[in-house]
Amino acid sequence: MASNDRLENPPNRKLVLAAIGNAGVLPPEIEVLANELGRLAIDNGFRVVTGGLSGVMEAVARGARSSPSWRDGDIIGILPGYDRRAANPYIDIVIPTGMQIGRNIMVAAMADVVVIGGGAGTLSEIAIAWQLDKPIVALEPSGGFAAKFAGENIDGRRSDVVFGANDAQEAIRFAVELASRGNKEPGEIGSGWRNRE
Repeated sequence: MASNDRLENPPNRKLVLAAIGNAGVLPPEIEVLANELGRLAIDNGFRVVTGGLSGVMEAVARGARSSPSWRDGDIIGILPGYDRRAANPYIDIVIPTGMQIGRNIMVAAMADVVVIGGGAGTLSEIAIAWQLDKPIVALEPSGGFAAKFAGENIDGRRSDVVFGANDAQEAIRFAVELASRGNKEPGEIGSGWRNRE
């Protein structure tokens, strides 16, 4: 397979949306936005993966759990530490990694599409997703790097841009369209790793 071939999702496997953003206490409008994003993701047939903690991660997971389409196992939390109890209460599958910020690689790698908000931790996940050739949707009203990168090309390794969305519904519309195209095998990334047939 050539490194630019699109990989099709097997018909029995749900697509995965990574929702990344700030931990901690959120402004009420961001809480509502993240909640709606999670609910709409599940309504539209995605599984959701987050970093499993508080803030955007918890609000998205809570929204996902509120969807009438939610099924046990649809919400995955990739934790930075080893303590499973650190996961927010809406996570169905807790994956304690002990990798600290290294867990950001797993969050981005699991996804078919990445939807962002956030600060410095989010920035690392954006960079990883970009290098892995994952489609990225920036939920602009969430501020931070989402507002900064919406509509921008991060670097010359890709010809596309980070798609900007004005609300959760638009973000999910983009996510459905982009994820349904399939992902490209990343091939050679910074370490010199190369996909072998």
